[in-house]
Amino acid sequence: MQNFKIIDIHAHIFPEKIREKAVDAIGDFYTIPMQRKGSPEDLLRYKEISGIQYFVVHSVATVPKQVQHINNFIYEQMKMHPELLGFATLHPEMEELEKEVERVIDMGFYGIKLHPDFQQFNIDSPSAQRLYSCINQRLPILLHMGDAKKTFSQPRRLAAIVEKFPNQVFIGAHFGGYSAWDEAEEYLIGKTNIFIDTSSSLFSLPVDRATRMIEKHGIDKVLFGTDYPMWDPAEELARFMKLSLDDDQRGAIFYDNAARLLHL
Repeated sequence: MQNFKIIDIHAHIFPEKIREKAVDAIGDFYTIPMQRKGSPEDLLRYKEISGIQYFVVHSVATVPKQVQHINNFIYEQMKMHPELLGFATLHPEMEELEKEVERVIDMGFYGIKLHPDFQQFNIDSPSAQRLYSCINQRLPILLHMGDAKKTFSQPRRLAAIVEKFPNQVFIGAHFGGYSAWDEAEEYLIGKTNIFIDTSSSLFSLPVDRATRMIEKHGIDKVLFGTDYPMWDPAEELARFMKLSLDDDQRGAIFYDNAARLLHL
């Protein structure tokens, strides 16, 4: 991949104290064998293996009391490793939500990551809308999308929110609908101004369908992501390179779109 600059918009790292438990829990939830560690050091090995220059890293607070601890961990890793660009976690039910939003903005976070299924809130709930209002367009919001096991992250919910918050930048992970791609195509793909990422999708989406979804949505609104530690970044790059895209399109998805979004 030496001809491309690459930003991975979707990677997870975890504090050492909860790392093993967190990685195992993800594997159990998705019934996927987890062979990667979820540590900053393990992730950064892939900088040399895959040629990825930057990793956007995040970790989800499943309960409100975890929020500050996780954000402090991500912030520390950003300071230690310039290759890591942090997205903060928030929880719609946390106390002093406004205060934490201001804190992570002051700390220099690049965005917010939410996982409605793990955090158990509907994307379009009143508490979630309060959170979006607190962010007030100042940071992009990356949302896990479309898990068929739950209804929290249905693509139709995000479509409704985009109408209510038209100037907020949203990133719909997993082509806008992990395991719910039919609904993502019906409500999001080519119909909204959201970004989508390619993470945790190319293992399942046929090459022709993935290519069609990207072109339908618009090359300038697609971001490359691996979902480490669920997947090996080098293997995800190999899957992406099988798509029927030219080098200009690949370059935009690999780097240009994310660099513009994150103001790099």
